[in-house]
Amino acid sequence: MITSFGNKVARDIWGKDASRTLPRNLWLRAKALMTIMHYTSTLDDLRIKGQPPSIRLHKLKGDRKDVWSVTIELPWCITFKYKNAEFSDVRIENYHKG
Repeated sequence: MITSFGNKVARDIWGKDASRTLPRNLWLRAKALMTIMHYTSTLDDLRIKGQPPSIRLHKLKGDRKDVWSVTIELPWCITFKYKNAEFSDVRIENYHKG
Protein backbone atom coordinates (compact mmCIF):
# COMPACT_ATOMS: atom_id res chain seq x y z
CA MET A 1 0.00 0.00 0.00
CA ILE A 2 1.19 3.52 -0.76
CA THR A 3 1.25 5.53 2.46
CA SER A 4 2.91 8.78 1.33
CA PHE A 5 4.12 10.69 -1.70
CA GLY A 6 7.46 12.46 -1.87
CA ASN A 7 6.78 14.92 -4.67
CA LYS A 8 4.06 16.78 -6.56
CA VAL A 9 4.52 14.77 -9.75
CA ALA A 10 3.59 11.51 -8.01
CA ARG A 11 0.69 13.14 -6.13
CA ASP A 12 -0.66 14.63 -9.36
CA ILE A 13 -0.47 11.37 -11.30
CA TRP A 14 -2.12 9.49 -8.43
CA GLY A 15 -4.85 12.04 -7.75
CA LYS A 16 -5.42 13.77 -11.10
CA ASP A 17 -4.06 11.29 -13.69
CA ALA A 18 -2.02 14.19 -15.09
CA SER A 19 1.19 16.14 -14.50
CA ARG A 20 2.82 19.26 -15.88
CA THR A 21 6.27 17.72 -15.38
CA LEU A 22 5.95 14.12 -16.57
CA PRO A 23 5.49 13.74 -20.35
CA ARG A 24 1.87 12.95 -21.23
CA ASN A 25 2.76 9.68 -22.97
CA LEU A 26 4.01 8.31 -19.61
CA TRP A 27 0.99 9.19 -17.45
CA LEU A 28 -0.88 5.91 -17.94
CA ARG A 29 2.14 3.68 -17.28
CA ALA A 30 3.09 5.70 -14.19
CA LYS A 31 -0.44 5.41 -12.78
CA ALA A 32 -0.53 1.68 -13.58
CA LEU A 33 2.74 1.06 -11.76
CA MET A 34 1.60 3.05 -8.72
CA THR A 35 -1.72 1.17 -8.72
CA ILE A 36 0.16 -2.13 -8.62
CA MET A 37 2.24 -0.78 -5.72
CA HIS A 38 -0.87 0.36 -3.85
CA TYR A 39 -2.47 -3.10 -4.01
CA THR A 40 0.73 -5.04 -3.35
CA SER A 41 2.26 -5.88 0.01
CA THR A 42 5.65 -7.36 -0.92
CA LEU A 43 8.41 -6.53 -3.36
CA ASP A 44 8.11 -10.07 -4.72
CA ASP A 45 4.45 -9.37 -5.53
CA LEU A 46 5.54 -6.22 -7.32
CA ARG A 47 7.96 -8.27 -9.42
CA ILE A 48 5.28 -10.82 -10.29
CA LYS A 49 2.31 -8.49 -10.77
CA GLY A 50 4.39 -5.69 -12.20
CA GLN A 51 5.52 -7.34 -15.37
CA PRO A 52 5.21 -4.40 -17.73
CA PRO A 53 8.23 -4.53 -20.04
CA SER A 54 11.46 -3.23 -18.51
CA ILE A 55 10.14 -2.54 -15.01
CA ARG A 56 13.76 -2.82 -13.73
CA LEU A 57 13.00 -3.07 -10.00
CA HIS A 58 16.24 -2.33 -8.16
CA LYS A 59 17.64 -0.78 -5.02
CA LEU A 60 19.61 2.44 -5.34
CA LYS A 61 23.12 2.92 -3.98
CA GLY A 62 25.13 5.49 -2.11
CA ASP A 63 23.25 8.13 -0.15
CA ARG A 64 19.95 6.65 -1.40
CA LYS A 65 20.66 3.03 -0.43
CA ASP A 66 17.32 2.74 1.38
CA VAL A 67 15.39 3.67 -1.79
CA TRP A 68 14.00 1.36 -4.49
CA SER A 69 13.24 2.23 -8.11
CA VAL A 70 11.06 0.97 -10.95
CA THR A 71 11.34 2.33 -14.46
CA ILE A 72 8.45 4.10 -16.14
CA GLU A 73 10.50 4.80 -19.25
CA LEU A 74 14.09 5.97 -19.04
CA PRO A 75 15.02 8.40 -17.70
CA TRP A 76 11.77 8.55 -15.66
CA CYS A 77 11.42 6.31 -12.61
CA ILE A 78 9.20 5.82 -9.60
CA THR A 79 11.34 5.77 -6.49
CA PHE A 80 10.12 4.73 -3.05
CA LYS A 81 11.01 3.40 0.37
CA TYR A 82 9.62 0.02 1.35
CA LYS A 83 9.10 -1.22 4.89
CA ASN A 84 6.50 -3.40 6.62
CA ALA A 85 4.42 -3.93 3.47
CA GLU A 86 4.17 -0.16 2.87
CA PHE A 87 5.48 2.02 0.07
CA SER A 88 6.36 5.51 1.30
CA ASP A 89 7.99 8.66 -0.06
CA VAL A 90 6.80 7.62 -3.53
CA ARG A 91 8.28 9.96 -6.16
CA ILE A 92 8.27 10.21 -9.91
CA GLU A 93 11.63 11.56 -10.94
CA ASN A 94 14.62 11.51 -13.20
CA TYR A 95 17.22 10.74 -10.55
CA HIS A 96 19.86 10.09 -13.22
CA LYS A 97 20.27 13.75 -14.11
CA GLY A 98 23.11 15.61 -12.47
